Amino acid sequence: MVPGIVWRDAPFCSCRPLDVHGPSARASDPSAVPLRRVGGAGGVLTRRSGLGGRFWSLFASSTMSNLGDGIGRVGFPLLAATLTRDPVLIASFTTFAFLPWLLFALVSGALVDRLDRRRVMMGANLFRSVVVGALAASVVAGEARIWMLYVAAFLLGTAETLYDSAARAILPQVVRRDQLEAGNGRLEASEIACQSFLGAPVGSALFVVAAAGPFLANSVGFLIAAVLLFLVPGAYRVRRGERAEEVAGTGSAPRSKLRREIGEGLRWLWRHRFLRSLMVLVSLVGMAQEAVMALLVLYVLEELALGEAALGLFLVGAGAGGLVGGLLSERLVRGFSRGRIIPLTILASGCAFALTGLVVVPAVLAVGLLVGAAAVTVFNVTTMVLRQTLIPAEMFGRVQGAWRTLVWGMLPLGALLGGVVAAQFGVRALYLGSGVLQLGLALALWAVLRGHRQLVDGLDERGGAVAAPASGEMPAAPDEEPRHQGTAGAGS
Repeated sequence: MVPGIVWRDAPFCSCRPLDVHGPSARASDPSAVPLRRVGGAGGVLTRRSGLGGRFWSLFASSTMSNLGDGIGRVGFPLLAATLTRDPVLIASFTTFAFLPWLLFALVSGALVDRLDRRRVMMGANLFRSVVVGALAASVVAGEARIWMLYVAAFLLGTAETLYDSAARAILPQVVRRDQLEAGNGRLEASEIACQSFLGAPVGSALFVVAAAGPFLANSVGFLIAAVLLFLVPGAYRVRRGERAEEVAGTGSAPRSKLRREIGEGLRWLWRHRFLRSLMVLVSLVGMAQEAVMALLVLYVLEELALGEAALGLFLVGAGAGGLVGGLLSERLVRGFSRGRIIPLTILASGCAFALTGLVVVPAVLAVGLLVGAAAVTVFNVTTMVLRQTLIPAEMFGRVQGAWRTLVWGMLPLGALLGGVVAAQFGVRALYLGSGVLQLGLALALWAVLRGHRQLVDGLDERGGAVAAPASGEMPAAPDEEPRHQGTAGAGS
């Protein structure tokens, strides 16, 4: 995975308008947008095309968080490289960062379905600010140890299971269905611009000046992001339906309720043949990418024999590709089918990695990161909207938790295997092997998407997702029980 170009593989909630607890249901209903007449007095009424103030407040918070995070992402591997050059120990940092997704994603997803998603994001940002600030203090005191990086990575990953689940769930409550590609694309572009264009070079420069600099900036970024979330009006807690209220009144133990809710999410995802197959393939792609990107710092420092500051410059190139991919994703989806775009992005990524392993030249690495980042960003936006459309809003957190348990749970395994392979055969061989594996996975993705072409290509025409029955019963996976599907209104 390209640092700063994160796989947005989490499933998303339905685009169906949501009822939320708060001062006004209208404040959290993206479909409640003033209409305007197009084409003069005899024209038709349409909703305004702007993303709205709530989106831009959310955008500002996300941008500040990403800027601090981008600075910190460069600092972590550079600090690890000053403490050890053992590839297994360096790769283990990524293992600890993603291990919480394997351990806590299911529980975090269920909690996100219960709690106000904006408040979950604020609490997670505050916690992350404290963790990174404590690590910065240890660096200033000269007491930093590799195990401290592992502890910090684990705690930050734990908070991220809540923050990321809530952040991906809240967008369909802020913008309309027809704005999801635009909203996702802008958030992706902002993340890439802040983490790669700004965060990466600034983080590298700060580390050269003072090793604690990137972590202090990261801590401040999380703090400001939490404060900015107060500017997002409304409440974002989804009503769970009558059945949830009935169960709550039976006196059942909260732990038993939580297990039941988690089980509903697991069963829904398992019964959905398309998402189940896609989940397995995406987890393998993520593992192949994480195996090499966890050791990018060693490729730059040892294979290319460049200095620490060069890492930030290479990430600027990756940011350029990712920024272009984020801005063009909406147009690409309109011009081509999702069934073609998704496998083509992994094909491009695989070629970039393989070429980087074959030709050890700075220019080749720069081009490879640029192409790979653009491909991953388009993949992120495309699959985000795919899942936002297919997964019901009231089951978002639980299905996301089940998805992330496998997909992100495989990332630490990929990083660890990458460290072992690099120790035995070298970093170049690792890059080449990852590229070849991704080429094979691109073919597998094409086969799965072709087999479900009617489902994938018909999403926009249907304009909605599976809705929960009015009784509050668990909605059936649409691939298995189409007679239980609900239909959301177009543009809702």
